[in-house]
Parts: sequence; C-alpha cells; structure tokens
Amino acid sequence: MDTLYTIAITLLTLGILVTVHEYGHFWVARRCGVKVLRFSIGFGTPLLTWRDSSGTEYCIAAIPLGGYVKMLDEREGEVEAQDLKFTFNNQPVLARIAIVSAGPIANFILAIAAYYFVFITGITGLAPIIDAVEANSIAERAGLESGQEIVQVDGTETPTWQVLNMQLLKRLGESGVIRFAAKYPGSDIVYESEARLDRWLINDEAPDLLKGIGITAYRPKIDAVIDDVLEDSPAAHAGLKTGDRILESNGQLIEDWQQWVEIVQAQPGQPLDVRVARGEENLTLTVVPKLQSVDGKQVGQVGVMVKIPEWPDHMLRTYQYSAFTAIWPAIKRTGQISLFTLDSLKKMLMGLISPKNLSGPITIAKVASSYAKSGFESYLGFLALLSISLGVLNLLPIPVLDGGHLLFYGIELVKGSPVPEKIQILGYQLGLTFILGVMCFALYNDISRL
Repeated sequence: MDTLYTIAITLLTLGILVTVHEYGHFWVARRCGVKVLRFSIGFGTPLLTWRDSSGTEYCIAAIPLGGYVKMLDEREGEVEAQDLKFTFNNQPVLARIAIVSAGPIANFILAIAAYYFVFITGITGLAPIIDAVEANSIAERAGLESGQEIVQVDGTETPTWQVLNMQLLKRLGESGVIRFAAKYPGSDIVYESEARLDRWLINDEAPDLLKGIGITAYRPKIDAVIDDVLEDSPAAHAGLKTGDRILESNGQLIEDWQQWVEIVQAQPGQPLDVRVARGEENLTLTVVPKLQSVDGKQVGQVGVMVKIPEWPDHMLRTYQYSAFTAIWPAIKRTGQISLFTLDSLKKMLMGLISPKNLSGPITIAKVASSYAKSGFESYLGFLALLSISLGVLNLLPIPVLDGGHLLFYGIELVKGSPVPEKIQILGYQLGLTFILGVMCFALYNDISRL
C-alpha cells in the first residue's frame, strides 16, 4: 500500500507542476494569437484525448515525466497561407519571449499561491534553543551555550529551527565569518558573537547542518514508556506491551526514549535483553530489532511507539496572516527560495557543494510521499519548493530549456535578426546532451541512496 500511495502522490505532484507550467505557455500563446495544436501532459502513447472548439487537442500520455504545448510553426511542416499569421515563428520576438517565459512564471505563481494558503492557514515552528554544544566546534568558538536561543544568523532573524537551517544552508561550502546573536529565554540581553568557516561541509554528501556547527536542538525529555506495540512486530513477538517502562537494555540503564531508540537502531538483527517495569513487577525479555532502511540508512526497529509530550508554549512560534496580508510574505518566500536555488546551483558548479546532493525522481517521490503524510500544509510547502525549482531550472540559459529559447530570442532582439538555424540546432543538441547527462547522474544518486 505504501508503494501505491507513493506512486499516486508522485503522479499527482508531477501532474500539477507540469500542467501549471504548460498552461502558462498555452494561455499566453492563445492571447498572442498563436494557434495551439496540442496540449499534452506526459509523453508517449496517448491514454486520453479530446478537442475543444478551436481545434486544440488535449492529451494525457503514458509517460508522466513532463509535457508540451505544440503550436503551429512553419519549421515543423507546411502551413497554409491563410494560417501564417497564427504561427509561432512569425510572431514578433517580444511575443515569443512572452510565450516562452510564461511557463516558468506560472510555476512561480503556483508557488506564491501555495505559500499564500499556508500563511493564511497558519504555520507553527519551534524556537531554536540549544540543548548542548560540542567541544571544539564552530558553536563553541562562537561562544554559544546550552540553553540559549539563537535569534539571528548573519543578521537575519531566526525565530524557528526551519529559518535557522535555511540561513545555515546559505553558508554551505563557504569560508569566512559567520555571525550569531543569542539570548537566554526570559532575558532581553542579546549576546553577539562570531566564528570562522573554512570550506564548511564542502565534501559532505548529506550535510547535517546543526552537527556541522556543533549544536544539538533542545527537545523535551521523553520517558522510555511504550505507548503502543505494532502487531506482528519484533516487540510483539518478544512480549513487550503498552505501558511497559524500559529500565535496561543489555545491562545499560535507559534514562529516556531517545537513548533506547539509538540502542535499537545500532543493533539490527542482534538480540537485546530488555528489562522492563510492568505494574509492580520487573521482567526481562529478549527482542531482535528488524533491519529497516530509513532515509537511506540501515537501522534496527522493533515496532513500538511512544507518546510525544507537549512542547512548552514559550518554545512555540505560530505565524498566521490574514487574507489581505499573506500575499507579500508568500511573494517574499518565493523570491528567497528562488535566489537560494540559484546560489546552490552556482556553488555546485564551483565545487562548493557536492554534486551527490543532486536528486532525481526517486528521491522526489519519497519526499513527496513523506510530506503528504505529514499534512496538507506540509505538502503544499513541498509543492511550492518543487514548483520554484522547476521555474528556476527552466530559466537557465541552456538550449532545449525555456531559458535557452529566451537566450536566442534575446540575441535576436539585440541584433535585429534570428540566430542562424545551424547554431540553434547545435545548441539544442549540446543542451539535450547536458540535460540527459544531469538526469542520469541524478538517477544514479537516487539509486546509490537506496
């Protein structure tokens, strides 16, 4: 069932992104007087087709990895004289620029709409309060201490861990000074400090940002008491029950739930002697953690759940905007993510970020499914992120992408005549080779993570 759910969410996500992108091209082409022959979602064998009164064929095809809008064009076949004014290639260069740029713009509009809904619904985050600081770490050199809340990184306010992580992401692979501002909860005194980065996490394939600066996030202590036991799980076979308090594991005293989780994850397939308190008696049971793949890592799991305690109110940050005020934060967030995407691409080309961070369809499918399970608002945020990435990538000046077409049209606008067809064809061939290479590398990364 999980596999079917992942496939369904992935198809839905790709379908939304592609439909919005291609509809941008379609809508502007119609407004510019260009005749649209086909609007296709997917490639390959058509599964469903229909036509409108203008003669445009709408198609849902078998391979859901893209789409296209086919317009009347002399370069793709003979056109009758009375239809020449409806062809794409005979439109003024500004009209062609508008049609081509409309796809990525539609993706940015989708992202703004998604963030707008998230902001009027309300978002809640956790205050970035430090639990512990690692010795000889960046955080220690900056003077950060346990119990402090990080309120700024490089002059930008960090009200939640999510915002703080975004600020740290911007510094991946960089050298130079990183600045922090922190305070103790309940105090108005802000302590400013700094430390130096030296090609920070430059070779990490999956960088752990908090560990990279040497801090762990505060979390309420969770007692090692089982709240639920999954049926037919290693815990159920071992005789563990709801309400059992875990006291020891292989002779090691268990002080909280996280400690127990770490022990289980580190010993898949190995018997664990577990002493538990059940009512008035103590029992010793043996459980064998089952090997599972979690986020690309092989870990042990026994199939028990814990009751998560409530977070203290002073550690929660809730933001909700009205229908009138949410639009600007949505536009601002879209702009920030767009600039961050461009900066990340630049760093990857410069070798400051490992290219193994590049993800393909398998990773997208897994992450989309995970966000969908976390709730509609979480999924919308992920959809906005993907839509921005699609918009930014399509604007790159690479032939075969929208940005490549815009590059040729920009040159035509300046020089007053089109780029020679031979040069365009060569550019498309090189661009297609590059894009296919990147796609294969991203797919290889996905398979490597599996």
